Order: sequence, then structure tokens, then C-alpha cells
Amino acid sequence: MDIDILRQIAVVLGSIAFLAVCWWAFSPKRKKRFEEDAKLPFADEEQSIRSAYDADKNKTDEDSAAGSVRGDRAGETSAEHKKGQDEK
Repeated sequence: MDIDILRQIAVVLGSIAFLAVCWWAFSPKRKKRFEEDAKLPFADEEQSIRSAYDADKNKTDEDSAAGSVRGDRAGETSAEHKKGQDEK
């Protein structure tokens, strides 16, 4: 066996492997899965925005609950609070 024959066999096997990978990647059966996988980085971003919103909402709820326990005027805007302090 000559080195040129081994090179030719390697080229043919490499070409077959390349075509097999291309067929697998562009197969119509896998199109939906790859489209969903392509959206994964953005799904994480939406989840972090949603969790940040929930954290802010929970903090506001906790602050309101703590204010009513302490006897503070919960729901008062900062302008109303400032006005009340100026009158004192």
C-alpha cells in the first residue's frame, strides 16, 4: 500500500463524515429542536428579568408589611412623607 492510497482513503472518509454531519444538522426532523436551542441564551435573560421583577415586588410587599407592623404610614409617597416631616 502506497502513502497516496492512504491519503485518498482519508480524503474519502473525511468527505463522507463531513456530508454525514451536514445531513444530520440540516435534517428537517431536527429543525424544531435547533430553533428551540438557538433561543436558550435569550430564555435565560427573560428569566433573570422576571426574577428581578419578582424580587422587587416581594421587597415592596415586605416593606409595606413591615411599615404596617411598625405603625408607619404605608403607601405614603415620598412627597407626602416629606411634607409631614416639614410640618412637625
